[in-house]
Amino acid sequence: MKPMAGKWHITKGVAVLILALCLQARAQDRYLVRIHGDAVANFAQKHGLTLVTRSDSNTNRITGSISPLPGPVHDLYVATLASGPSSQAALQSIQNDPSVERVEPNQPVSLPRKTAASLSHWRAADGSASGNVSYFGTPAWGAYVTQPAAGIVRIQGAHQLATGAGTVAFLDTGVDFTNPVLGASLNFGWDFTTNTPGGSDIDPAQLNQSTTSILDDESVVILDQSTTSILDQSTTSILDQSTTSILDGQPATSAYGHGTMIAGIIHLVAPTARLLPVKVFGSDGTSDLATILSGFYWAVNNGAKVINMSFSMSDYSAEFSRALDYAASKAVISVASAGNDGSQVIVYPAGYSQAMGVASTDNYDQRSSFSNYGSVVTVAAPGEGVISTYPGALYAAGWGTSFSAPFVSGAAALLVDIDGHIGQSQAQLAVSQAMPVGQGLGAGRLDLVQACLFEAARGGN
Repeated sequence: MKPMAGKWHITKGVAVLILALCLQARAQDRYLVRIHGDAVANFAQKHGLTLVTRSDSNTNRITGSISPLPGPVHDLYVATLASGPSSQAALQSIQNDPSVERVEPNQPVSLPRKTAASLSHWRAADGSASGNVSYFGTPAWGAYVTQPAAGIVRIQGAHQLATGAGTVAFLDTGVDFTNPVLGASLNFGWDFTTNTPGGSDIDPAQLNQSTTSILDDESVVILDQSTTSILDQSTTSILDQSTTSILDGQPATSAYGHGTMIAGIIHLVAPTARLLPVKVFGSDGTSDLATILSGFYWAVNNGAKVINMSFSMSDYSAEFSRALDYAASKAVISVASAGNDGSQVIVYPAGYSQAMGVASTDNYDQRSSFSNYGSVVTVAAPGEGVISTYPGALYAAGWGTSFSAPFVSGAAALLVDIDGHIGQSQAQLAVSQAMPVGQGLGAGRLDLVQACLFEAARGGN
C-alpha cells in the first residue's frame, strides 16, 4: 500500500534520520516548510531565520534562512539550518509551530550515474537502415525512425490514428534547441537551475563528441551515422548486472544530453506534439526536491498536458504527492520511470498513484535485468538500445527506464490528439491496453495502436 499524505511528525525513527542528515553536508540541512498564508515573516523572526526573497541570494552563506521556492509554488519555502546538534532542536521547534502545515527534508535527487563498465557489453552488429529520411517535415536519421523499439510499440500504425497534440513537458537537463529533428517542435522553457528562461542542454565544452562514447545515465553510447551499424539486439549483449552497477538515485558523474534524448523519444512517438523543456537537473545530473517541485508546478501552469519525469528517488514526499494531485486536478498526465535497481522496490514519483510508472523491456518483451518491477509499474516499454537525439546534431543509444518513460509520455500525447480533455485516470486506462507479458510489469508492454483504438472507441474527439 502506498503511503498517504499527511502532516510530517517527528518520531524516534525520523529523529535518527534528521540527526544523520545534520551530520552530512550543508546541502542536506535544508527542509521544505509549508507555512500558512502570510505568516512567513513572523515565522522567520520567531525562529531566528533570515528571510531571503532575492532569487540570486546565496543562502549557503547565511546561518539559518528561509526562502520561497522559485516559480508558482505558494506557501512553500526552503529552510536552511546550521549544521550541528542544535539542528534537531530547531526542527522540533519548527514542526511544533502552529503556522506550519508540514515539514519534510529537501532531499537530493540525482539522475542515474553513468558507468564505464557498460561499454564492454555493447557492440554493433551488421545493420541495414541508415541515411536521412523526412520525418514529419524534418530530416532524421533512418535508424532513429525505424529502430526496433518503434516497431515493437507500433508507432507507424498508431500514426494512422493520431500523431500527437498538446504540450509535453519533460523535467530533465534541458534540450538542444538547435537540434534539426526537434527544433520545430520545441517551446521555450525555463531553467530552474539558474532561474532563467530557456532550458538549454548545451554545454560547449562537451560538443566535440563525434568520436567519444558517452556512458551517461543508465548507459548511453554516441552513434556515428557514417560508421556505426544499427543495434541488432538479437546478437547484442546488453548490460550484465553481475558486473555492472547501475543504481538509480546515485550521484551522477555526468548527465549531459539526457534531456535531449528524452525529447527525441517523445518526438518519435508524438511528432506533432509540442515539447517543453523544464531544466531541473544540471549537467552533472544533480537536483533537489525543491527545484523539481518548482519545475513541476511551472509546467502545469504553463500549458503542459503531459509531464515526463525520467528520474526517481527512494523516499516518499508528501509535497510531491500534493503537486501530482494539483496536476491531476488540471487534467495533466504524469509519467515517470520505474527505476533501475533491478528489484521489486517502490521509488518516486513512479510510486505515487497519480503517476504512471514505466518499466523497461528488451526487444523480446523480456523485463530488462536493470528494471524495477512490481506495484511501482503501470506499464512497460522498450528501454534497451533505444536510439534518440543527442546534442550537437548527433544520436545516441540508451539503456534504462529513463528511456522507457518517454514512450508512454508520447503515448499520452497521442491520446490527447484523440481526446483533448483526457486526464490522468483515463489516459492510464488507455495505456493499460497493453501486450500482457507478466514478469511484474503491470498491464504489460506498451501497444500504441491498442491504446489509441481504446480511446477512440470511448468517444474521443
